[in-house]
Amino acid sequence: MQSNTVYNRFSETAFDQLMQKRIHKILLICSSYDAFMLEEDGRIDEQLFNEYVSLNLRYPPHFIQVSSAGEAFKVLKEEKIDLIITMLSVGEMDPFSLSRKIKETYSKIPIVVLTPFSREVSMQLEREDTSAIDYVFCWLGNANLLLAIIKLIEDGMNADHDIHEIGVQSILLVEDSVRFYSSYLPLIYKIVFRQSKKFMQEGLNEHQKMMRMRGRPKILLARTYEEAEAFYNKYRSNLLGIISDVSFKHEGTKERGAGINLAKRVKEDNPYMPFMLQSSDSGIAEVAKELKVGFIHKQSKFLLQELKDFLNTYLAFGDFVFINPKTGEEITRVSNLRELQNKLMEIPDESLLYHFKRDHISKWLTARALFPIGDVIREMKVDDDVDISAHKQKLIRVIAEFRKSKGRGVIASFDRDRYDEYMTFSRIGQGSIGGKARGLAFLNSIIKKHTELNQHPDANIMIPRTIVLGIDVFENFMEENDLYSIGLSDLPDEEILRHFIRGKLPVHLYDDLLKFVQVVQRPVAIRSSSVLEDSHYQPFAGIYTTYMIAPSNDEEMVLQIMDAIKCVYASVYYKSSKAYMEGTTNLIDEERMGIVLQEVVGQAHGNRFYPTFSGVARSVNFYPIPPERAEDGIVNVALGLGRQIVEGGTSLRFSPKYPHKVLQLSTPEMVVRETQKTFFALDLDAGRFEPSVNDGINLLQLNVGDAEADGSLKWLASVFDMQNHIIRDGLMADGVRLITFANILKYDAFPLAEICRNILAIGQDEMKQPVEIEFAVDMQAPESKPVFYLLQIRPIVSSNNPIGPDLSEYDPEDCFLYSESALGNGEVHDIQDVVYVKTDTFKPSLNREIAAHIEKINDKLQKKGRPYLLIGPGRWGSQDPWLGVPVRWGQIAGARTIVEMGLENYHVEPSQGTHFFQNLTSLRVGYLTVNPSIGEGHIKMDLLDSHPAEEETGLVRHVRFEKPFSTLIDGKSNKGIIVFDQQD
Repeated sequence: MQSNTVYNRFSETAFDQLMQKRIHKILLICSSYDAFMLEEDGRIDEQLFNEYVSLNLRYPPHFIQVSSAGEAFKVLKEEKIDLIITMLSVGEMDPFSLSRKIKETYSKIPIVVLTPFSREVSMQLEREDTSAIDYVFCWLGNANLLLAIIKLIEDGMNADHDIHEIGVQSILLVEDSVRFYSSYLPLIYKIVFRQSKKFMQEGLNEHQKMMRMRGRPKILLARTYEEAEAFYNKYRSNLLGIISDVSFKHEGTKERGAGINLAKRVKEDNPYMPFMLQSSDSGIAEVAKELKVGFIHKQSKFLLQELKDFLNTYLAFGDFVFINPKTGEEITRVSNLRELQNKLMEIPDESLLYHFKRDHISKWLTARALFPIGDVIREMKVDDDVDISAHKQKLIRVIAEFRKSKGRGVIASFDRDRYDEYMTFSRIGQGSIGGKARGLAFLNSIIKKHTELNQHPDANIMIPRTIVLGIDVFENFMEENDLYSIGLSDLPDEEILRHFIRGKLPVHLYDDLLKFVQVVQRPVAIRSSSVLEDSHYQPFAGIYTTYMIAPSNDEEMVLQIMDAIKCVYASVYYKSSKAYMEGTTNLIDEERMGIVLQEVVGQAHGNRFYPTFSGVARSVNFYPIPPERAEDGIVNVALGLGRQIVEGGTSLRFSPKYPHKVLQLSTPEMVVRETQKTFFALDLDAGRFEPSVNDGINLLQLNVGDAEADGSLKWLASVFDMQNHIIRDGLMADGVRLITFANILKYDAFPLAEICRNILAIGQDEMKQPVEIEFAVDMQAPESKPVFYLLQIRPIVSSNNPIGPDLSEYDPEDCFLYSESALGNGEVHDIQDVVYVKTDTFKPSLNREIAAHIEKINDKLQKKGRPYLLIGPGRWGSQDPWLGVPVRWGQIAGARTIVEMGLENYHVEPSQGTHFFQNLTSLRVGYLTVNPSIGEGHIKMDLLDSHPAEEETGLVRHVRFEKPFSTLIDGKSNKGIIVFDQQD
């Protein structure tokens, strides 16, 4: 399981803020003949567009061509022009006079003159006043030069911000020869862009890759000593290297040794700064050797190749080559950050020391737009006495930290060749990822955004490693196997599943999943993530299935995962799903399913695997007990897998604001009676899994005492001392083990309440509505701190009308039902049918049978379009049949109001953390709780028992009244009543 190191040293690179100033429109002033010459085989903007596309660049500019000064001024008046390019000859006005005239009105628009190269042109340029012209370039007949001109000017426009604020690197070219810089610049830019295409692969998805292109090094062109010195002084900390002519102007006159003086100045300041002199005088080579700088002869037949070699070797543009400092021989090379991390331990200490002292590694990283880690490594100063082995270990840790931080908050595109343990959240496919996956991605992003989460001193807070299959995989599976007709039929769930299991998934998925299980090496949960699931308005909590697959050999595990994916796809078309669709007025054939594949949180203990505890936290508490308030929220926690909570089993309920005040722990009798007795774990016998409608087929339900040997209870358990009739916290005493979370809630062994408060507040603020969050905690993680895993976030759908009905005009005694614990807000009218569990024959042991009886009556009433009132003892929807009737939503989908009734010896609190409970709130089903035996509301059961039954079994009755009745719930006071309309 990945660790969650502190990320405060790695600031996020704001690639979106780079290259904010761009050239969008270019005014080209030239004769028709010149335009023809420029275009050659096609239009200029088409050529430039093709050049942009080939280099993965965006935003190619648009050209407007005119052939006279008059037309030029007309365009300048009507259009926003960013750059003017003019040819040396423009009819009635020479370009120098024209440029001066343009600058008088449009002083900030850069002007470039293009000219063919000749001796006469050079002499003319020396004679003319070129002060109004920003650059003169020698047109050599290809679009590369136009690209270089545009990028050079854009680099100049953005240099200050991008270099100083973001950390972008730069290359300084010092050259005053029009001919040479017209040759050099296209080559340098081409190398830079090719380099950018390589380092963009460090991006985790297509958007990141394109954004990283903006982080390429900038090219700065200086044509005098003063310009070069100014650039160096301003950007020295972000210079990759300098390429300089030897002879250029200094203080207004040509100086033969200006480049040599510049080299001396730079080398005195930074002896390791890469510097290349270039000259037509071969004698300069000896001077360059003395200064320990490179040299290129300008008349060399291999001039451009030698320049390219310098850029790749010394300016960190190619692979990073580790060399033997004594012989200069190559030891090994790396092409990306991952390879650097993997090979560092193989590098001899003397080689690493050589490169560290010269800042080669940090420069190589920053040249690849990996600015945050480049900056950190630059600060790791070394000298000859340093413990280089310790430095090597530190560097490996720094890279690991950076790669983890880089993956946080990002949905990466899955690439099996690059996928490793540093990828937190990846996607396979291009379609929508569905609601649950969006929620996970959102959680990942808010962890990254909030330091109180990503830098918590006592816990690592993260999401489990996750891969999502887009809905295009589902659509491909359904269409290729012709399964839509099967899914939309009325076949039983088991038959639908059988057809789906026979279907074939896309071929590439096997290899992708094989890579995933090889990296994760833990149990994997396969969860639904449908298009409609966990939407802002209709959460599909628990409607679809979730499977867990235990580790086995990689190939067998992949095949089981693929079967589990098909099981989840099939669950879209199960009876319960279709019933929920009808309740939400969605169409089943509009549903599309993504899949979340997620490492299961926890540790292995013999043949079982489970987290220390799981929980569900809600930012609104529908049943607050003073001094709790609704807005304080509520948390349910339980030992083991979260199935215990979301399916309605016994869990511990507490307010994150008042964690010491737990109603269930108020007396020894309540602790013994109302705390968790069993827990769920995954069976690590891989043979236990087989495709089934039951997604818990390979789960174990164990007694809580079994977890003591696993070491899980030391944070969670207390002991009932029967002799003294008291609860003793901890496990030192003999007696029955009870799950009280005492060490956590009373003694702060883990800051659970504080973390829940923070996450609920942040989640609600970010989503702008109440939220429910599922989580799991691993207190036995091998890392130094416990790990709090966020598994899911979904909105809690609340009523749009905050003002409920006025109940003051009703006398509770006159009402058929009166509740002071009602969930919902508003009114339900025109109900005539009541389906209820018979209290005289009720036994908790018969709850499963009761659920089957209710399902049959529900189906009949739904077919007739008759909504009904459902009444029964205990907790509806609990999968623990001793707590209530274990119905799934599809079995009671026709109910518009549900009543939870306590009997004299059968009182259970409603669980706010269950999926069933969440769907009640989202579907606006009225939910009322009465416990007449303890004075909490009343219900006139005798009225039901005395009314003739339309249908009756030994356990359930269905009665129909001639007069309709209404349910009225005031959500503000949590009171509700059921009254017959037009009562006598």
